[in-house]
Amino acid sequence: MSAAMLSVGDSSRVARRGRYYLDGWMLFAAISLLCIGYVMVVSASLHIGERVFDNIWHYPARQAAHIVVGLILAFVMANVPLSAWEQSGPNLILVAIALLVLVFIPGIGVKVNGSYRWINLGVARLQVSEIVKLVCIVYMAGFLTRHVHVVRESIKGVIRPMLPLGVVFCLLLAEPDFGATFVIGFSVMCMMFLGGARLIEFLTLVLMGVVLGVLAIASSTYRMERVTAFMDPWADHLGSGFQLVQSLIAMGRGEWFGVGLGSSIQKLFYLPEAHTDFIFAVLSEELGFIGSSVVILLFGLLLWRAFQIGKAAERLNLRFYSLLAYGLGVWIGLQSFVNIAVNMGVLPTKGLTLPLMSYGGSSMIVMCMVVGLLCRIYHETQQQYMSQLKGGAAWHYA
Repeated sequence: MSAAMLSVGDSSRVARRGRYYLDGWMLFAAISLLCIGYVMVVSASLHIGERVFDNIWHYPARQAAHIVVGLILAFVMANVPLSAWEQSGPNLILVAIALLVLVFIPGIGVKVNGSYRWINLGVARLQVSEIVKLVCIVYMAGFLTRHVHVVRESIKGVIRPMLPLGVVFCLLLAEPDFGATFVIGFSVMCMMFLGGARLIEFLTLVLMGVVLGVLAIASSTYRMERVTAFMDPWADHLGSGFQLVQSLIAMGRGEWFGVGLGSSIQKLFYLPEAHTDFIFAVLSEELGFIGSSVVILLFGLLLWRAFQIGKAAERLNLRFYSLLAYGLGVWIGLQSFVNIAVNMGVLPTKGLTLPLMSYGGSSMIVMCMVVGLLCRIYHETQQQYMSQLKGGAAWHYA
Protein backbone atom coordinates (compact mmCIF):
# COMPACT_ATOMS: atom_id res chain seq x y z
CA MET A 1 0.00 0.00 0.00
CA SER A 2 1.13 3.52 -0.72
CA ALA A 3 2.45 5.69 2.11
CA ALA A 4 -0.16 8.24 1.00
CA MET A 5 -3.03 5.92 1.93
CA LEU A 6 -6.03 7.56 3.53
CA SER A 7 -5.96 8.39 7.21
CA VAL A 8 -8.26 5.42 7.72
CA GLY A 9 -5.23 3.23 7.17
CA ASP A 10 -2.63 5.37 8.89
CA SER A 11 -2.97 3.69 12.27
CA SER A 12 -4.14 0.23 11.28
CA ARG A 13 -2.98 -2.34 8.81
CA VAL A 14 -5.35 -2.89 5.92
CA ALA A 15 -6.35 -6.51 5.48
CA ARG A 16 -6.99 -7.24 1.84
CA ARG A 17 -8.94 -10.19 0.51
CA GLY A 18 -8.83 -10.06 -3.26
CA ARG A 19 -10.22 -6.63 -3.99
CA TYR A 20 -12.01 -6.21 -0.69
CA TYR A 21 -10.45 -3.85 1.86
CA LEU A 22 -11.02 -4.37 5.58
CA ASP A 23 -10.25 -2.14 8.53
CA GLY A 24 -8.39 -4.48 10.87
CA TRP A 25 -8.70 -2.38 14.02
CA MET A 26 -12.43 -1.88 13.60
CA LEU A 27 -13.01 -5.61 13.15
CA PHE A 28 -10.77 -6.35 16.13
CA ALA A 29 -12.86 -4.06 18.36
CA ALA A 30 -16.20 -5.41 17.09
CA ILE A 31 -15.23 -9.09 17.33
CA SER A 32 -13.69 -8.59 20.77
CA LEU A 33 -16.89 -6.97 22.04
CA LEU A 34 -18.95 -9.79 20.53
CA CYS A 35 -16.83 -12.44 22.26
CA ILE A 36 -16.71 -10.70 25.64
CA GLY A 37 -20.42 -9.97 25.42
CA TYR A 38 -21.29 -13.58 24.69
CA VAL A 39 -19.22 -14.83 27.62
CA MET A 40 -20.95 -12.36 29.93
CA VAL A 41 -24.42 -13.30 28.61
CA VAL A 42 -23.63 -16.93 29.39
CA SER A 43 -22.44 -16.00 32.88
CA ALA A 44 -25.42 -13.75 33.62
CA SER A 45 -28.19 -15.96 32.20
CA LEU A 46 -27.52 -19.59 33.18
CA HIS A 47 -29.48 -19.37 36.44
CA ILE A 48 -32.35 -17.49 34.76
CA GLY A 49 -32.68 -20.14 32.08
CA GLU A 50 -32.72 -22.89 34.68
CA ARG A 51 -35.37 -21.15 36.78
CA VAL A 52 -37.68 -20.03 33.96
CA PHE A 53 -37.19 -22.69 31.27
CA ASP A 54 -35.51 -25.52 33.20
CA ASN A 55 -32.66 -25.23 30.70
CA ILE A 56 -29.45 -23.41 31.61
CA TRP A 57 -28.49 -23.09 27.93
CA HIS A 58 -31.73 -21.41 26.84
CA TYR A 59 -30.31 -17.88 26.62
CA PRO A 60 -26.74 -18.78 25.51
CA ALA A 61 -28.08 -20.92 22.65
CA ARG A 62 -30.45 -18.19 21.49
CA GLN A 63 -27.77 -15.55 21.72
CA ALA A 64 -25.42 -17.72 19.68
CA ALA A 65 -28.16 -17.96 17.04
CA HIS A 66 -28.56 -14.16 17.12
CA ILE A 67 -24.84 -13.71 16.56
CA VAL A 68 -24.78 -16.18 13.66
CA VAL A 69 -27.71 -14.46 11.94
CA GLY A 70 -26.10 -11.09 12.65
CA LEU A 71 -22.80 -12.14 11.10
CA ILE A 72 -24.56 -13.47 8.01
CA LEU A 73 -26.43 -10.19 7.57
CA ALA A 74 -23.23 -8.25 8.28
CA PHE A 75 -21.63 -10.10 5.37
CA VAL A 76 -24.61 -9.18 3.20
CA MET A 77 -24.39 -5.52 4.24
CA ALA A 78 -20.68 -5.51 3.49
CA ASN A 79 -21.41 -6.55 -0.09
CA VAL A 80 -24.34 -4.24 -0.94
CA PRO A 81 -23.20 -1.14 -2.90
CA LEU A 82 -23.66 2.09 -0.99
CA SER A 83 -25.42 3.62 -3.99
CA ALA A 84 -28.35 1.29 -3.30
CA TRP A 85 -28.69 2.63 0.25
CA GLU A 86 -28.39 6.24 -0.91
CA GLN A 87 -31.18 5.85 -3.45
CA SER A 88 -33.53 3.89 -1.20
CA GLY A 89 -33.52 6.25 1.79
CA PRO A 90 -36.95 7.88 1.16
CA ASN A 91 -38.58 4.50 0.57
CA LEU A 92 -36.95 3.01 3.65
CA ILE A 93 -38.33 5.74 5.90
CA LEU A 94 -41.83 4.90 4.65
CA VAL A 95 -41.20 1.24 5.43
CA ALA A 96 -40.01 2.23 8.91
CA ILE A 97 -43.20 4.19 9.55
CA ALA A 98 -45.28 1.25 8.34
CA LEU A 99 -43.45 -1.12 10.71
CA LEU A 100 -44.03 1.26 13.62
CA VAL A 101 -47.73 1.25 12.83
CA LEU A 102 -47.82 -2.56 12.67
CA VAL A 103 -46.77 -2.90 16.33
CA PHE A 104 -50.13 -1.45 17.38
CA ILE A 105 -52.19 -3.95 15.34
CA PRO A 106 -53.54 -6.82 17.50
CA GLY A 107 -52.19 -10.17 16.45
CA ILE A 108 -49.13 -8.62 14.82
CA GLY A 109 -47.75 -6.36 17.52
CA VAL A 110 -46.67 -7.84 20.85
CA LYS A 111 -47.15 -6.03 24.16
CA VAL A 112 -44.44 -6.63 26.75
CA ASN A 113 -44.27 -4.82 30.11
CA GLY A 114 -46.84 -2.31 28.92
CA SER A 115 -44.98 -1.39 25.71
CA TYR A 116 -45.80 -2.14 22.06
CA ARG A 117 -42.32 -2.49 20.59
CA TRP A 118 -42.27 -5.88 18.91
CA ILE A 119 -43.72 -7.61 15.87
CA ASN A 120 -44.48 -11.30 16.12
CA LEU A 121 -42.67 -13.21 13.36
CA GLY A 122 -43.73 -16.63 14.60
CA VAL A 123 -40.29 -18.06 15.34
CA ALA A 124 -39.05 -14.81 16.89
CA ARG A 125 -40.00 -11.25 17.77
CA LEU A 126 -38.65 -8.22 15.95
CA GLN A 127 -38.02 -5.02 17.92
CA VAL A 128 -38.91 -2.48 15.28
CA SER A 129 -37.06 0.44 16.86
CA GLU A 130 -33.70 -1.21 16.17
CA ILE A 131 -34.42 -1.35 12.44
CA VAL A 132 -35.80 2.19 12.55
CA LYS A 133 -32.56 3.56 14.04
CA LEU A 134 -30.58 2.24 11.06
CA VAL A 135 -33.16 3.42 8.53
CA CYS A 136 -33.27 6.96 9.97
CA ILE A 137 -29.49 7.33 9.76
CA VAL A 138 -29.42 6.06 6.17
CA TYR A 139 -32.28 8.42 5.28
CA MET A 140 -30.64 11.45 6.87
CA ALA A 141 -27.28 10.76 5.19
CA GLY A 142 -29.00 10.57 1.81
CA PHE A 143 -31.06 13.72 2.38
CA LEU A 144 -28.06 15.76 3.48
CA THR A 145 -26.18 14.55 0.43
CA ARG A 146 -28.91 15.44 -2.06
CA HIS A 147 -29.97 18.73 -0.45
CA VAL A 148 -26.74 20.10 0.97
CA HIS A 149 -27.34 23.65 -0.29
CA VAL A 150 -30.88 23.79 1.13
CA VAL A 151 -29.66 22.66 4.54
CA ARG A 152 -26.90 25.27 4.59
CA GLU A 153 -29.04 28.19 3.47
CA SER A 154 -32.21 28.29 5.58
CA ILE A 155 -34.08 27.00 8.59
CA LYS A 156 -36.54 25.33 6.21
CA GLY A 157 -33.74 23.12 4.98
CA VAL A 158 -33.07 22.01 8.55
CA ILE A 159 -36.73 21.38 9.40
CA ARG A 160 -37.62 19.65 6.12
CA PRO A 161 -35.88 16.31 6.79
CA MET A 162 -37.27 16.34 10.33
CA LEU A 163 -40.89 16.14 9.14
CA PRO A 164 -40.92 12.39 8.35
CA LEU A 165 -38.70 11.82 11.35
CA GLY A 166 -41.29 13.67 13.45
CA VAL A 167 -43.81 10.99 12.48
CA VAL A 168 -41.29 8.34 13.51
CA PHE A 169 -40.72 10.06 16.87
CA CYS A 170 -44.46 10.29 17.58
CA LEU A 171 -44.96 6.59 16.88
CA LEU A 172 -41.94 5.64 19.02
CA LEU A 173 -43.20 7.72 21.94
CA ALA A 174 -46.61 6.09 21.57
CA GLU A 175 -45.11 2.60 22.06
CA PRO A 176 -43.56 4.07 24.34
CA ASP A 177 -39.82 3.98 23.55
CA PHE A 178 -38.19 7.19 24.71
CA GLY A 179 -34.70 5.69 24.54
CA ALA A 180 -34.85 4.95 20.82
CA THR A 181 -36.35 8.39 20.19
CA PHE A 182 -33.45 10.02 22.03
CA VAL A 183 -30.79 7.98 20.21
CA ILE A 184 -32.25 8.71 16.77
CA GLY A 185 -32.84 12.39 17.51
CA PHE A 186 -29.35 12.97 18.87
CA SER A 187 -27.70 11.03 16.03
CA VAL A 188 -29.51 12.83 13.21
CA MET A 189 -28.88 16.24 14.78
CA CYS A 190 -25.16 15.47 14.95
CA MET A 191 -25.28 14.39 11.31
CA MET A 192 -27.04 17.62 10.41
CA PHE A 193 -24.35 19.67 12.14
CA LEU A 194 -21.58 17.69 10.43
CA GLY A 195 -23.52 18.01 7.16
CA GLY A 196 -23.15 21.78 7.16
CA ALA A 197 -26.21 23.19 8.93
CA ARG A 198 -25.57 26.73 10.15
CA LEU A 199 -24.95 27.09 13.86
CA ILE A 200 -28.04 29.19 14.57
CA GLU A 201 -30.38 26.71 12.85
CA PHE A 202 -28.63 23.82 14.53
CA LEU A 203 -28.91 25.38 17.99
CA THR A 204 -32.58 26.13 17.34
CA LEU A 205 -33.16 22.49 16.47
CA VAL A 206 -31.28 21.37 19.59
CA LEU A 207 -33.35 23.71 21.76
CA MET A 208 -36.56 22.35 20.24
CA GLY A 209 -35.35 18.81 20.91
CA VAL A 210 -34.52 19.60 24.54
CA VAL A 211 -37.91 21.24 25.14
CA LEU A 212 -39.78 18.33 23.58
CA GLY A 213 -37.67 15.87 25.59
CA VAL A 214 -38.45 17.65 28.86
CA LEU A 215 -42.15 17.70 27.98
CA ALA A 216 -42.06 13.97 27.17
CA ILE A 217 -40.50 13.23 30.56
CA ALA A 218 -42.78 15.57 32.50
CA SER A 219 -45.92 14.16 30.86
CA SER A 220 -45.14 10.57 31.82
CA THR A 221 -45.39 9.34 35.41
CA TYR A 222 -43.00 6.41 34.98
CA ARG A 223 -40.37 8.60 33.29
CA MET A 224 -40.55 11.12 36.13
CA GLU A 225 -40.20 8.27 38.62
CA ARG A 226 -37.02 7.15 36.88
CA VAL A 227 -35.59 10.66 37.02
CA THR A 228 -36.41 11.12 40.70
CA ALA A 229 -35.07 7.63 41.52
CA PHE A 230 -31.86 8.50 39.69
CA MET A 231 -31.41 11.61 41.85
CA ASP A 232 -31.51 9.54 45.07
CA PRO A 233 -31.90 5.80 44.45
CA TRP A 234 -31.33 4.95 48.12
CA ALA A 235 -34.46 6.88 49.12
CA ASP A 236 -36.55 4.02 47.72
CA HIS A 237 -34.01 1.23 47.39
CA LEU A 238 -36.69 -1.48 47.36
CA GLY A 239 -38.91 0.34 44.87
CA SER A 240 -38.09 2.78 42.09
CA GLY A 241 -34.39 2.85 42.94
CA PHE A 242 -33.96 -0.93 43.17
CA GLN A 243 -32.29 -1.49 39.78
CA LEU A 244 -29.77 1.29 40.18
CA VAL A 245 -28.92 0.36 43.78
CA GLN A 246 -28.26 -3.26 42.80
CA SER A 247 -26.17 -2.12 39.83
CA LEU A 248 -24.05 0.15 42.05
CA ILE A 249 -23.55 -2.66 44.56
CA ALA A 250 -22.41 -4.97 41.75
CA MET A 251 -19.91 -2.45 40.42
CA GLY A 252 -18.62 -1.71 43.92
CA ARG A 253 -18.03 -5.39 44.65
CA GLY A 254 -15.88 -5.74 41.55
CA GLU A 255 -13.12 -3.44 42.83
CA TRP A 256 -9.95 -3.65 40.70
CA PHE A 257 -9.92 -7.21 39.37
CA GLY A 258 -13.44 -8.49 40.06
CA VAL A 259 -14.77 -11.42 42.03
CA GLY A 260 -14.09 -13.83 39.18
CA LEU A 261 -15.92 -14.90 36.05
CA GLY A 262 -19.22 -16.55 36.98
CA SER A 263 -18.98 -15.52 40.65
CA SER A 264 -21.33 -12.53 40.63
CA ILE A 265 -23.85 -12.46 43.48
CA GLN A 266 -25.94 -9.56 42.22
CA LYS A 267 -26.98 -11.41 39.07
CA LEU A 268 -28.60 -14.10 41.25
CA PHE A 269 -32.08 -12.54 41.29
CA TYR A 270 -30.94 -9.25 42.82
CA LEU A 271 -30.13 -7.33 39.63
CA PRO A 272 -33.07 -7.23 37.15
CA GLU A 273 -32.23 -7.59 33.46
CA ALA A 274 -28.72 -8.77 34.32
CA HIS A 275 -28.18 -10.31 30.89
CA THR A 276 -29.61 -7.37 28.93
CA ASP A 277 -29.65 -3.75 30.09
CA PHE A 278 -27.38 -4.29 33.12
CA ILE A 279 -24.83 -6.69 31.67
CA PHE A 280 -22.10 -4.07 32.18
CA ALA A 281 -22.75 -4.13 35.95
CA VAL A 282 -22.29 -7.92 36.01
CA LEU A 283 -19.13 -7.56 33.93
CA SER A 284 -17.81 -4.95 36.37
CA GLU A 285 -18.56 -7.20 39.32
CA GLU A 286 -16.91 -10.26 37.82
CA LEU A 287 -14.01 -8.65 35.94
CA GLY A 288 -13.57 -5.50 37.99
CA PHE A 289 -12.31 -2.09 36.99
CA ILE A 290 -9.73 -3.61 34.64
CA GLY A 291 -12.30 -5.63 32.71
CA SER A 292 -14.79 -2.79 32.43
CA SER A 293 -12.01 -0.43 31.30
CA VAL A 294 -11.05 -2.84 28.53
CA VAL A 295 -14.64 -2.86 27.27
CA ILE A 296 -14.84 0.96 27.35
CA LEU A 297 -11.55 1.19 25.43
CA LEU A 298 -12.86 -1.26 22.82
CA PHE A 299 -15.95 0.88 22.30
CA GLY A 300 -13.69 3.92 22.06
CA LEU A 301 -11.61 2.16 19.40
CA LEU A 302 -14.73 1.22 17.42
CA LEU A 303 -16.05 4.78 17.60
CA TRP A 304 -12.67 6.22 16.57
CA ARG A 305 -12.41 3.94 13.56
CA ALA A 306 -15.96 4.86 12.45
CA PHE A 307 -15.07 8.55 12.57
CA GLN A 308 -11.75 7.96 10.81
CA ILE A 309 -13.61 6.17 8.03
CA GLY A 310 -16.00 9.10 7.77
CA LYS A 311 -13.12 11.58 7.77
CA ALA A 312 -11.35 9.71 4.99
CA ALA A 313 -14.52 9.62 2.87
CA GLU A 314 -15.03 13.34 3.47
CA ARG A 315 -11.53 14.09 2.17
CA LEU A 316 -12.45 12.28 -1.02
CA ASN A 317 -15.68 14.32 -1.25
CA LEU A 318 -17.74 11.14 -0.77
CA ARG A 319 -20.44 12.96 1.15
CA PHE A 320 -22.93 10.14 1.61
CA TYR A 321 -20.21 7.76 2.75
CA SER A 322 -18.85 10.20 5.31
CA LEU A 323 -22.20 11.23 6.77
CA LEU A 324 -23.32 7.61 7.01
CA ALA A 325 -20.10 6.63 8.82
CA TYR A 326 -20.43 9.59 11.18
CA GLY A 327 -24.07 8.76 11.91
CA LEU A 328 -23.36 5.10 12.61
CA GLY A 329 -20.42 6.07 14.81
CA VAL A 330 -22.51 8.53 16.83
CA TRP A 331 -25.21 5.88 17.26
CA ILE A 332 -22.77 3.26 18.56
CA GLY A 333 -20.97 5.74 20.79
CA LEU A 334 -24.13 7.31 22.21
CA GLN A 335 -25.92 4.05 22.96
CA SER A 336 -22.79 2.59 24.57
CA PHE A 337 -22.31 5.71 26.66
CA VAL A 338 -25.94 5.80 27.82
CA ASN A 339 -25.99 2.12 28.77
CA ILE A 340 -22.72 2.32 30.71
CA ALA A 341 -23.73 5.61 32.32
CA VAL A 342 -27.04 4.10 33.46
CA ASN A 343 -25.21 1.15 34.99
CA MET A 344 -22.92 3.58 36.83
CA GLY A 345 -25.76 5.79 38.04
CA VAL A 346 -24.65 8.76 35.93
CA LEU A 347 -27.93 8.83 33.95
CA PRO A 348 -31.51 7.80 34.79
CA THR A 349 -32.43 4.19 34.13
CA LYS A 350 -33.22 3.63 30.44
CA GLY A 351 -33.83 0.43 28.55
CA LEU A 352 -31.03 0.66 26.00
CA THR A 353 -28.90 -2.38 25.29
CA LEU A 354 -25.11 -2.35 25.23
CA PRO A 355 -24.20 -2.70 21.52
CA LEU A 356 -22.72 -6.04 20.47
CA MET A 357 -22.85 -7.31 24.07
CA SER A 358 -26.33 -7.37 25.63
CA TYR A 359 -28.71 -10.27 25.10
CA GLY A 360 -31.34 -9.53 22.48
CA GLY A 361 -31.94 -10.69 18.94
CA SER A 362 -32.98 -7.46 17.23
CA SER A 363 -30.26 -5.35 18.85
CA MET A 364 -27.50 -7.87 18.21
CA ILE A 365 -28.47 -8.52 14.60
CA VAL A 366 -28.83 -4.83 13.71
CA MET A 367 -25.54 -3.92 15.39
CA CYS A 368 -23.77 -6.62 13.39
CA MET A 369 -25.36 -5.12 10.28
CA VAL A 370 -24.00 -1.72 11.30
CA VAL A 371 -20.48 -3.12 11.48
CA GLY A 372 -20.99 -4.72 8.06
CA LEU A 373 -22.14 -1.38 6.67
CA LEU A 374 -19.07 0.36 8.11
CA CYS A 375 -16.94 -2.30 6.39
CA ARG A 376 -18.65 -1.44 3.10
CA ILE A 377 -18.02 2.27 3.57
CA TYR A 378 -14.36 1.59 4.27
CA HIS A 379 -14.06 -0.71 1.26
CA GLU A 380 -15.65 1.69 -1.23
CA THR A 381 -13.69 4.63 0.18
CA GLN A 382 -10.45 2.75 -0.34
CA GLN A 383 -11.55 1.77 -3.83
CA GLN A 384 -12.19 5.41 -4.68
CA TYR A 385 -8.83 6.36 -3.24
CA MET A 386 -6.97 3.75 -5.29
CA SER A 387 -8.86 4.80 -8.42
CA GLN A 388 -7.94 8.46 -7.95
CA LEU A 389 -4.39 7.53 -7.02
CA LYS A 390 -3.96 5.76 -10.35
CA GLY A 391 -5.32 8.88 -12.02
CA GLY A 392 -2.61 11.01 -10.42
CA ALA A 393 -4.93 12.91 -8.06
CA ALA A 394 -3.45 11.69 -4.77
CA TRP A 395 -2.23 15.15 -3.82
CA HIS A 396 -5.84 16.27 -3.21
CA TYR A 397 -6.26 14.13 -0.09
CA ALA A 398 -2.89 12.57 0.82
